[in-house]
Amino acid sequence: MQKIILSLCFIVALSAAASAQSFSLGGKVGANLGKIDGQKFKDGYNFGYVLGAYAELGISKTIAIQPELLFSQTNTTVDSGFGLVKPKDVHLNYLNIPVLLNVNASKLLTFQLGPQFSVLMNKDQKLGNNISNAFKGGDVAAVLGAQLNLGMLKVYGRYNIGLSDVGDIDNQDKWKSQAIQVGLGIKIL
Repeated sequence: MQKIILSLCFIVALSAAASAQSFSLGGKVGANLGKIDGQKFKDGYNFGYVLGAYAELGISKTIAIQPELLFSQTNTTVDSGFGLVKPKDVHLNYLNIPVLLNVNASKLLTFQLGPQFSVLMNKDQKLGNNISNAFKGGDVAAVLGAQLNLGMLKVYGRYNIGLSDVGDIDNQDKWKSQAIQVGLGIKIL
């Protein structure tokens, strides 16, 4: 299912690129304050980072499509269950692929929303006694944010809410990801 959705997003981005009125490329760096919601996880956001690139395909003066390719780290702590004696820190490295709709409210302010597809890069996380591969290989999330356009510099903030269960253990508890990302983008082309 994720391959079909990812393929459709690629086709939409490709068709938007073919009819784009403007095109730009850039890099991004920032902080990823992420967490995994679930009974076994410590509540609260933990610091990670995000690094990657974006393309902006202008459809009109007010609308653009912005696909991105980002490496992000989500850190969390398992504080109970799985045969653990003490809490265990877990570091999840994701390749995020958001496909955002940019709506320019003014020359300075852009609102962003869209889906994000993520691929877990380090799937073999051991959580406790005989519990390995506890996380699914991917995640689907919704993204909502804003961006300040300061010439070649872009300052952004967004909220990502996981829509899929990232846990791969036969268990009734649903594990959902959440992240607050803030950072800088630099227009290169």
